[in-house]
Amino acid sequence: MGRAEERRARQRGGRRAAPQPSSGGDAGATAVITPPEGGGRAAARAAAKAGNKKQKKGQRSFLRRLFTWKKILGAFFGVCLLGMGAFIVLYLMIDIPKGNPEATQESNVYKYSNGKIFARTGDTNREIVELDKVPKKVQLAFVAAENKTFYNDPGVDLKGMARGVINTLSGKGKQGGSTITQQYVKNYYLTSDQTVTRKLNELVISLKLEREETKDYILAGYINTSYYGRGAWGIQAAAQAYYRKDAKDLDVEEGAYLAALLQAPSQYDLATATPTGKKLVTARWNYVLDNMVEMGELTASERADLKLPKPKAPQAAAGMAGQNGYLVEAANNQLAKQLVASGKADDTEDAKALIDLRGWTITLNINPKKQAALEKAVKERLTSKLDPKKRKVDKHIQAGAVSVDPKTGKVVAMYGGVDYVKHFTNNATRRDYQPASTFKPVILAAAVDENAETQDGDPITASTVYDGDSRHKVKDDGTAVGFAPPNEDNVDYGDVTVQTAMNKSINSVFAQMGVDVGMEKVMEVAGKLGMDTEGMQAVPAQTLGSMGASPLEMAGIYATLDNHGKKVTPTIIAEAKRRDTEVEFDDPIGEQVITREAADTVTSVLTGVVDDGTAKTSVRDNPARNGQQVAGKTGTSDENRSAWFTGYTPNLVTSVGLFGEDMSKNGKHVSMYNALGVPRVNGGGFPAQIWATYTFGVMGKTTKFDLDTKQGAAVAPTESPTPSQTPSETPSETPSETPSETPSETPSETPTTEEPTSEPPTTPPTSPDETPSGDSGGIEFPTNPNDPQANG
Repeated sequence: MGRAEERRARQRGGRRAAPQPSSGGDAGATAVITPPEGGGRAAARAAAKAGNKKQKKGQRSFLRRLFTWKKILGAFFGVCLLGMGAFIVLYLMIDIPKGNPEATQESNVYKYSNGKIFARTGDTNREIVELDKVPKKVQLAFVAAENKTFYNDPGVDLKGMARGVINTLSGKGKQGGSTITQQYVKNYYLTSDQTVTRKLNELVISLKLEREETKDYILAGYINTSYYGRGAWGIQAAAQAYYRKDAKDLDVEEGAYLAALLQAPSQYDLATATPTGKKLVTARWNYVLDNMVEMGELTASERADLKLPKPKAPQAAAGMAGQNGYLVEAANNQLAKQLVASGKADDTEDAKALIDLRGWTITLNINPKKQAALEKAVKERLTSKLDPKKRKVDKHIQAGAVSVDPKTGKVVAMYGGVDYVKHFTNNATRRDYQPASTFKPVILAAAVDENAETQDGDPITASTVYDGDSRHKVKDDGTAVGFAPPNEDNVDYGDVTVQTAMNKSINSVFAQMGVDVGMEKVMEVAGKLGMDTEGMQAVPAQTLGSMGASPLEMAGIYATLDNHGKKVTPTIIAEAKRRDTEVEFDDPIGEQVITREAADTVTSVLTGVVDDGTAKTSVRDNPARNGQQVAGKTGTSDENRSAWFTGYTPNLVTSVGLFGEDMSKNGKHVSMYNALGVPRVNGGGFPAQIWATYTFGVMGKTTKFDLDTKQGAAVAPTESPTPSQTPSETPSETPSETPSETPSETPSETPTTEEPTSEPPTTPPTSPDETPSGDSGGIEFPTNPNDPQANG
């Protein structure tokens, strides 16, 4: 036995004897192995142990034989060769296709509900320019923004492609990282689909394009096919849209801004961007110029002198004049939102770009007869009376209105402003003005829906009595919360019912009611009814309607009340198609969001505002009413910057808002005091007059509310307020020019702090202790134009 054999024997727990010759003396006889010391059990254990080790060694030997370095390397190179082979096959099979058919753009067609075309947008706002018509530094700004190595790379970013494929497969959506060549290929030859197939096609076509075309050809194609926002495709259209100049006249600052826009055109438009959007585009603009310094195309001193150039205000396209542009914009916004919600677009930017590709046929819910009637009402009751030459403030008056069918949610008429070409902002959908006292019905709805109680433990109903004194200190569990809003003209009404408080829009009552209900609950109900409450604080000041809201939004809230508490989401689009694809929209009528009793109680109470409150002169006494039952609420905001009337019949809800806006100061909110020859523009004045002229003109037969409630003015009379300062019992159509020194000791049963007249009076604003001796004629007289008071 050799040494190796002996060593293996010892490892097995045995002991070999020295080789012994056989009895026959044969030299080649096998040696005898003696059993290990310790007897039979020890021998068995040793044998078992030796067997296990042998088995494990055998397994290790098998793995070593299976995964040798040679085999691993061979497999790796085999996969690489297969991949290279597959790529070669793809490269040979995929040719550079013809330009995308989408490059030949179509118009979008917009129709009324009866199928009549009222607007077209297109052809695509694009004008191809040769690269040599674009200043060199502007060209380089795009390179700096998107692909610094553009002039040196092979046209593809393999790392970016791999990341994009992984993100697509993992469902993370679109990611950046493509070269300018790849983006041009996507724009012109392919689509924006986030698929692996599209990315592989993009890779192959980009490589082939780099071999067949020059870098200048690719850069020119890229800047001419990209979307810049404002409906502008290509750098020439963008230069006109943002700076009112040709691309050849752009400077490097402007070029850097247009290059920055490509990342998020709508969000980065400085003329309409949010504060966050402005910060992002400024950072992006700085990034572009810093890269140009890094590339050696700008010196540090040149860079330091550059300032972000502010673009011109957006300008409407031809053919969008009058109300057409507002209707098209509203429809496009709703379509874009739905494209994102349905997964047909990744985000709003993609959706708007898809709409701007044209080829859409969009049918609106707009009824042409109601639309014409609304426009006529605004002209008859408002715009025809504006005289900026005589009164400078008249040029600041803007109107917006929306009319909704509460049973279907259809927006049947919309007034966005005097002319879309002259005033780009849609007053019907803007949310930057306070709704003021038109928010008060939401508080009452929350109170009834939540079965809320007063501080004294009494259920809140239409007949519940509150302290109506001006500057009443709002309390929560007996402790003042630091909020004591004034009433209109600081009138003290004493104890009043909720019905009376709604009729006269008494701020102190609804401020206390909001705290009684709980402001969190109030804002929750506001959201259920249709108000966008994201980011709004649940504080007592909101009871005065101090948040922002649009006529469209308020029409939706009141439509939900009119629809007995079933959610109504106003929709302007009836149908949207693009070739063979039709976008599906959610049902405008949703679920029950508040109880029918709560909604119907509010409706019942709001009939009192019309019959015995701030809207009675314009609505109740209107000769065209013909017995029609109406519910509604007026509103007049701080410093008279906005005035509202939102009202409804069983079949039609319309919200009208007037807004003070100084266009010469970038749309600054301004007061409407003394506009149209009246001391103050009230919700019960011109807005209510517009509402009545429109509604009574289109309503058809007279209808009555079907209410499931025993509360409110529609089903039972309520007591009137007893203010300490009121007009005299016998009102005159025109207030006395000489205010009385002392208020009447015996107030009239129905003070009119917000009642308009068809012929506005000329009495100037008065202080609380100088209330006119005659009836106010429907005009709310402020205590002091410099003392803001939000009320109805």
